[in-house]
Amino acid sequence: MSITAEDKARVMKEYGTKEGDTGSPEVQVAILSSRIATLTEHFKTHKKDNHGRRGLLKMVATRRKLLDYVKGKDEARYQDLIKRLGLRR
Repeated sequence: MSITAEDKARVMKEYGTKEGDTGSPEVQVAILSSRIATLTEHFKTHKKDNHGRRGLLKMVATRRKLLDYVKGKDEARYQDLIKRLGLRR
C-alpha cells in the first residue's frame, strides 16, 4: 500500500524546505504518515493481513525514530511538525 506520485509530490511541496526536497526529516515523516494512514484504512477491511501489519509496525518505528531525531536537533521544529501533521491530541 503506497501513496500515489501526486500525493507524494503534494507532501514534498507542503513540508519540504526547498524544491525537490525528499531527504529532510519533515518530508520523510510526512510521507510515512501518509502511508501509515493508507495502511490503517486497509486493515479495517483486511483484519488478517499480518504480513502487512508487520510492515506497518516498521513504518511506525521509523517515523518514531525520525521524530526523535528532529526533537533532539530542534524542539521547536519538532513541535511544529507534530502540530502540522496532527500526531498528538
